[in-house]
Amino acid sequence: QVQLVESGGGVVQAGGSTRLSCTAPKDLIGISQMGWFRQAPDNLRTLIATITKDGTTNYRDSVKARFTISSDNEKKTAYLQMNSLKPEDTGIYYCNVIKGGRDYWGRGTQVTVSS
Repeated sequence: QVQLVESGGGVVQAGGSTRLSCTAPKDLIGISQMGWFRQAPDNLRTLIATITKDGTTNYRDSVKARFTISSDNEKKTAYLQMNSLKPEDTGIYYCNVIKGGRDYWGRGTQVTVSS
């Protein structure tokens, strides 16, 4: 079973920043994309940001200019820098990795933005 190791998150005040990281196993060869999804209290899981192996990024409109996704392909790690956080950014953030047409998911990390 593929384990994605997530870190970061926690409780942050509105306007603050935090950084999430996600590391895939070293033997997971051929990753085409890494990204982050958020599951809000209403239980919908929505795309937040993705980055392909060649560095192409995609963002949810509501986080553009506030969040930045980056990756280190050698370390098989993706980062999500989250700035100017808002209460509506609260949720469980799940790392997603696509390899060979298959999706792999982390266990999720909680981000709570207090107003």
